[in-house]
Amino acid sequence: MALRLYNTMGRKIEEFVPIHEGFVGFYGCGPTVYNYAHIGNLRAYVFLDTLDRTLTFLGYDKKHV
Repeated sequence: MALRLYNTMGRKIEEFVPIHEGFVGFYGCGPTVYNYAHIGNLRAYVFLDTLDRTLTFLGYDKKHV
């Protein structure tokens, strides 16, 4: 199963190809909340958690910082 992601720079959906075969490293900042928390504050966190779980399901070794 191939992972396909939307490339905002190229404005198209592309197949994900890691730099190092079988390994993915990625950084995710926690939510930055200045006032009452709302769903917009948590969007990045939810996306990265979903990506992390998808990469695990697809069998990648990963380092999530």
